[in-house]
Formats: sequence, structure tokens, C-alpha cells
Amino acid sequence: MRSVLNKYNMSFVFMLATVVATAPLVQDTARTPRTTADSAAAQSLLAVRVSADRSSRTQYRVTHTRSSTRTLTPLRDVPQSITVLGPQILRDLGLQPMARAMEYVPGVTMGQGEGHRDAPTIRGQSTTADFFVDGVRDDAQYFRDSYNVSQIEALKGANALAFGRGGGGGVINRVMKQAEWTPTRSGRLQSGSFDERRVTIDVGQGLTSQLAARVNALHEKSGSYRDFVSHEKSGVSPTVALHAGKTMLRAGVEHFVDSRTVDRGIPSASGRPSALDWRTFVGDPAQNRSSMTVNGAHVLAEYDNSRGLTVRTHTRAVRYDKFYQNVFASSAVNAAGTQVNLGAYSTATDRRSVFNQSDLVYASRVGAIRQTLVAGTEFSRQATDNVRLTGYFDDVSTSRAVPLTATGGPTPVTFRASATDADNHAVANVAAAFAQEQLHVGEHLQFVLGARYDRFAVRVRDHRTDAVTQRVDYLLSPRGGVVFTPLRTLSMYGSVGISSLPSAGDQFSSLSASSSTLTPEQFHNREVGVKWTPSEAVELNTAWYRLDRTNSAAPDPANPTLLVQTGAQRTNGVEVGVTGAVTSRWNVVGGLAVQQARMLNRTSSARADATVPLVPRTTLSLWNKVRVSSRASLGAGVVHQGQRYAAIDNSVRLPAFTRLDGGLFVSLPLSLSMQANVENVLDTRYAATSHGNNNIMPGAPRTVRLSLSVMP
Repeated sequence: MRSVLNKYNMSFVFMLATVVATAPLVQDTARTPRTTADSAAAQSLLAVRVSADRSSRTQYRVTHTRSSTRTLTPLRDVPQSITVLGPQILRDLGLQPMARAMEYVPGVTMGQGEGHRDAPTIRGQSTTADFFVDGVRDDAQYFRDSYNVSQIEALKGANALAFGRGGGGGVINRVMKQAEWTPTRSGRLQSGSFDERRVTIDVGQGLTSQLAARVNALHEKSGSYRDFVSHEKSGVSPTVALHAGKTMLRAGVEHFVDSRTVDRGIPSASGRPSALDWRTFVGDPAQNRSSMTVNGAHVLAEYDNSRGLTVRTHTRAVRYDKFYQNVFASSAVNAAGTQVNLGAYSTATDRRSVFNQSDLVYASRVGAIRQTLVAGTEFSRQATDNVRLTGYFDDVSTSRAVPLTATGGPTPVTFRASATDADNHAVANVAAAFAQEQLHVGEHLQFVLGARYDRFAVRVRDHRTDAVTQRVDYLLSPRGGVVFTPLRTLSMYGSVGISSLPSAGDQFSSLSASSSTLTPEQFHNREVGVKWTPSEAVELNTAWYRLDRTNSAAPDPANPTLLVQTGAQRTNGVEVGVTGAVTSRWNVVGGLAVQQARMLNRTSSARADATVPLVPRTTLSLWNKVRVSSRASLGAGVVHQGQRYAAIDNSVRLPAFTRLDGGLFVSLPLSLSMQANVENVLDTRYAATSHGNNNIMPGAPRTVRLSLSVMP
């Protein structure tokens, strides 16, 4: 630990110096001349900010969200299942990749991600595109970090009214840190097993009564429990806020770079993960590499006339530039248990996206009836260039057999275009309008009714053939819900919703001459649930749901060369979640999910009655943090996943596993704190996830992470 800390000594000194240097700004701001009206407004705003900030540090529960209804609504008044991981939870878990935090969200499992990308399966629906930043689409394929994230929201069920196309099983929304008038002085230096080294800085405050600024920054350079694997990533995200009368203006930019060794895991053998050592690398570490650069900017303007009318417009522009190259296991281990086949390819993707969302919110009350009407529009344009090259071993063959004793050595492979490799330019344009009514009748009954109408147009040019394929879809996405609140602490709800996924697919890459004739797939979600807050600090929720996916493509029984839309899938399940402070000393987060996801009718990739991959019958996760003294707390967690199939053919099973985690938290003088997290305390060997049958990722062995933080 000492040697690693020495490497980051200068970074830590810089972090502390930054905090010390910016501290006088608090006094300078206090001396800034103000009018009486400005002073009153600023003091009122600061009072609200401080209260919310202190709450987030003392308990896990988050009480409100804007993402589901597009209005700031108490979670217990939202007619759908939502899990929110707030800032304190993210800090205590010590898990920076967004994907790892999803282990504590019931009903969500994460895939290996073929292109080294976040790939969740939510209520039986796998996706690579249902990610959002402050409610705006973030659909590129990469690993997201939480260095500038305030909270992560997992909204389950069909969510098209708020988020647009896709979102059939649910969506994951990151709420980003923004400039506030409350002073922020925090930094974190982290080290751990397998050469983990990471430093983050978060500094901000009000510069005047109207202007605030904040900067979040990250640098990480770490190894892995897997042989030859490492990654390095950096990010910086400055934001500003301007409060002028009844208008709030927020703006910010982000520059994020991630480069890493591509690790596709290990192959299967005899229908199970192979017995290879969990460290064994399969491929060529010199060839397996990935890089991702994200450059984004956003502007959010909100006007509130203080009489129930709010107008908000949010514009976000972002460019994603990704390169991905890999040599990987393309087959199972042979029957003799001596060798495995390798395949190889590379892809380069450049996506430029511009989004604009505008909302008009009007709230009023007449007697016992309160209503909040939301109407809005969304316009977007996304242009994507994608080039794929196939790997040829010895410049001849697309497959090569290697002995299991030498799976990670140098491999003579060249990359060039094959006849079927993609080289295309896709443009997707969206124009949408939506309206929603939240109607409160008395103190106990609420209705949520709304619909969204999208025009989704996609055009793909194949540069290899110069062929152009295009399609325009008109998507109607209704949603309805009722919430009954017999007690202030108890609500019961029922909801129905429909989402659609156009035939172009998550990434616009599925559009072809045959698929362009297909209408969008549809997702019908029906759900009932109960939310109970026995105290203001803790919330328990339960949801029962049925999610049907229809209009999936399937071979025509009369002519297998043609496609028909008769494929269907159904997921039935129940989720139980808990978040918050059980007592003043005990905080918890986690839940239980029991679900079954099966194919009702045959599709192009699955037989009828097949079980959807990466959907365990049962998942259980629970993290506990208990304060044992005025300066020390202990953490204990359990993560359990039942048996899963690795792919839709159901030929390879990933065994069930249970992992135990632990933590120690100590408050030190000078606003410092020390944290130690131990993952997989019992050093259990398990298969964490997969992408198909032969890219199975072994779970990490016992892993220790130590961090030193400064925070007022």
C-alpha cells in the first residue's frame, strides 16, 4: 500500500492544495455586495441545498425523482418500480464502474458486453442503448464511470413516454453532479489489489449570489486479477449555474477517455465454464485493445414564474469515438479438453449526437383536486459511421486452434474487410411530442395518464455496395397508472405501459433490406406494487409484473428464407427492494428478485420455450453499514445469483453463486476519512457473467480496496 501511495503522493498533495486554495472563496462570496432581494433569494436557495446535502450523507434513501414523470415527484407517488443509488451508497460500495453498482438493483443483471460496453438485462430484455444522462439519451457502447455522478436510477418497465424508443425492460439514468451554491471540497485517493490506483477531485461553490461553478476530475490507472489486463481512464467535467431572477441556467462540458485491454473471458467446456485458471487470458494481449473518447456539452434553461408554470429546455451534444479490436475464443474447449478455436475482428465507431428536449409544466389546484400537466417535444439527430474488419490468422483463415496451455500468446493475425463486414453511415432523426397528466383527487388517489408520439427515421448507406436502406416509423407510446395512498406512509399502485423498438435495433446496425420491412417490436408492461415508508429514513417496495415482447422476427414456416413477425417473449416476476436507515446506526440497500423469462413463440435466434440468457430465477443482494462508534462503521454485503444460461440456445449453464463483501469506515481528523472494502471475502470462484457461450467472465477473487478521502 505504501509504495502505491507514494506514486500518488503528488496527486494527493495537489488535491489538498486545491481544497485549501479555494477555501477563501467562501469568505469572498460572503463579502460580495447584494441587494436585499438578492440576499433573501440566495439565502433561501442555500438553505434548501444544505438540507439536501446533509441528508444524502446520513442516510441511503433518496425521496424524489424527476426522471419517470419529468416532474419532481416523491418516489412513493410514482406508479412504477424504481431503484435509486444515491451518492452515499456509491461512496460506501466503493464501486466506480456503473455496471458494478447494478449488482444492488433487483431485477437487473449485467452482461460481459461484447464490445466492452455496459450491457444490462432488465426484466429479461437485454440492451446496449437504454442509458440516459439527466434524462437525455446516452446510447453509445462503452463502460460508464461514476466520478461525476450524483445518483444512478434504474427505472423498470416500459418507459417510452419519458425516454422514447426502446426502454422495453427499463432504463438506467445517471443524474450528474452540477454546480451548486453549497461549497463542495472533496477528493479521494484509492488503491488496492492488482495495482489499482485512482484519484478523484470534486470542488465547487457559489462565486457570487447568482453564479456557481464546480469541477469534477478523475484519473485511474489499474491492473486486473486477469493476466495481461489493465486499463487507464481520465475525465474532467466542469459545470456552471446562473440564477437570474426566475430563470436558472446550467451548462457544462465533459471530456472522458478510456483505454484498456480487451478481455473476453474464458470459453465453456461440456456445457459449463471451462476449468481454466481464473487468471487465464484467451486471445492476444498485444492485439486486444479498446479506446473510447467522449466529448459532450449540455445547456439546461428553466423558467419558473412562481405561479405554477415552468418552462424547461435541455440541449445536449456529444461525440463518441471508439475503437475496439480483439482476438477471442470462438468455440468451446474441444472434447479432449486440449484446445480451443480463436476468432478475431475490429470495429471503429464514430457517433455524433444532438438532442433537444423542451417541457412545459403547469400545476394548479381547485378545491380537493390538484393537477400537474406536462407537455413537451424532443428532437434529435444522430450520425454514426461504423467500420468492421475481420481478423485473418496467418493472413489466411478466420479461425485458429490453439492449445489450452498457450491461449494468451502472440497471434499472427491481420485485419481486413470481408464481403459481409460493415462499412456504413447511418443517420437517425427523431421528432416527438408528448403529454402527461398527474391528477390528484383528494389526499388518497392519484392518476397518471399520458402518451408520446415519435417519428423515427433512419437511413443507412452501405459504403461497400453503395446501397441505401431507410425506414420511417411512427411510434405511439401510452402509459397509465393509478396510485392509492391510504396512509401517508403507504402507497399502492398499478400501471400499464407500451414501448417500441424499431427494426434498426439498439444501434441502428440491424437495418437491412429484409428487416426494413418489419414493423417495430413492442413491449407491454403491466405492474402492481406497494411502497411503504415506515419512517422518513427507509423505504420498502414490492412490485409484481408481466412484460410481453411481441412482433419479434421469426423464420416463415412456409419459406425459411423469409421473415415473419410472430416471435414473442414473456417475463413474469416479483421484486422486493429496501433502501435507507433502519435505525440511526444501520443503513441498508438491496433487494430480492424472482423472475422467469421465456420465449413464447420461436424467433430468428431462439426456439419456443427457451429461457432468456443471463436471467437467474432468483437474485438477492443486500449491503449493510452499521455505525459501531462515533468514528467507525462496519459494512457487510451479500450478492447471490441463481443459475443462468450463457446464451439463448441454453446449451451452457453458469452455476449459481453467492459472494460476501465487507467494509470498514473510519472518520479521521482534519475532515479526512479512511475506507477499506473487501470484495469476495471468502475468495469464492464463480462465473460473474458472459457474452454468449464462450466469452465467460470469471468473478474477481478476494479484492481489497483502500481509500483516503477529504470531505467537509
